Amino acid sequence: MISCANPETLGLDPSRLARIDRWLDGLVEQRRLAGISLLINRHGENGHYYATGQADMERGTEITPETIFRVYSMTKPVTSLAAMMLYEEGAFQLDDPIAAFLPEFARMQVCVGGDVDVPQLEPARSLITVRHLLTHTAGFSYGFMHQTPVDALYRRHTIDFGPSEVPLAEMVTKLAELPLEFQPGTRWRYGFSTDVLGRLVEVVSGEPLDVFFRRRIFEPLGMDDTAFWVAEDKTDRMAAMYTASDMDPPPRIGAEPLELPPPVKPGLKLADPAAGGRFARPTRLFSGGGGLTSTMNDYLRFTHMLRQGGVLDGERLIGRKTLDFMRTNHLNGSMADMGEPRFNNAHLGAGLGFGLGFAVVLDPAKAQTMGSPGEYYWTGMANTQFWMDPQEDLIVIQMAQLIPSTLAPVRRELRTLVGQALV
Repeated sequence: MISCANPETLGLDPSRLARIDRWLDGLVEQRRLAGISLLINRHGENGHYYATGQADMERGTEITPETIFRVYSMTKPVTSLAAMMLYEEGAFQLDDPIAAFLPEFARMQVCVGGDVDVPQLEPARSLITVRHLLTHTAGFSYGFMHQTPVDALYRRHTIDFGPSEVPLAEMVTKLAELPLEFQPGTRWRYGFSTDVLGRLVEVVSGEPLDVFFRRRIFEPLGMDDTAFWVAEDKTDRMAAMYTASDMDPPPRIGAEPLELPPPVKPGLKLADPAAGGRFARPTRLFSGGGGLTSTMNDYLRFTHMLRQGGVLDGERLIGRKTLDFMRTNHLNGSMADMGEPRFNNAHLGAGLGFGLGFAVVLDPAKAQTMGSPGEYYWTGMANTQFWMDPQEDLIVIQMAQLIPSTLAPVRRELRTLVGQALV
């Protein structure tokens, strides 16, 4: 369980925290979410925990701090940490070409026009570096973007880093056979960069990614329930995955809207069960970009380590200066300056930078979301998120199980609700 201190001693207003709980209850009552849990930690102490709804509607199980969620892209900070641990050991420099370790990326092509059937290509003018992977400036995208010929090529060639019998090395090689979306280092684009980074960790360390994570990160931090799949004896604690029962048309991800989006109709249907689902059986594809399952309790230990400068309970994973370096903006300006004015279907790009594994808030007003300069965070495709606000000494973790996350308005709204409770 999660025990909480008196919120008032941590600068949290109980009556304003109750607003958050009512809002979360409403999302469940409206059938927008099956369930959701939230933890607010300030000054190193838990100030508020709330869970509502169900982890598995078919089984009638409630959400607890030990419920195991698919955290998807909240895997990325873990993979980035693993890479930077190797960087600290002198295994590579950030401007090293990844082709020195992954030779399949030595002669990349870049798509400059055409379509999925006849893409227009030109040779890459520079090699992809480790920094490009960490900052999402390598030129990779995701197939679900549905915006460019490269996205379509990913779908045609089944580039998928979900749980699979295909080894990570094989999927990364398939990815390297397809063109990049832009010249490395010239733009910011969310994509498969961290999956390639996970493969780099494997090659440099000489260990499979799951072994490296377990030995170097999870065991030292006591993250006993975090892994690339859920063991059979733990599936009773696993949350089922849901999606909208009526999703026509599906939520758009892309540029500026020219018309109001259609309202999402309330109602949920099962997308992936707990027992027998994709994450309930062993996988050979260890996705550093989105493959982990974890709990509120485990991810709290990960964020406590970040808050304390890389150490938890005497176990130091990374140096304080290295972590400061990771949560510093490494882009040439903001995401908008790097060609991404909208991110997560919102006007975030103008106010956000990107560090080595985290988004970094540069200007809350330009991002049009409540927060503090220097806040760093990331989210997951199934409506999970965490953020760290050093200025407020604040950790917030939220878990849910709805895919895609654009079906429920949680991310920016929750920041507003947490912000209004800080007194």
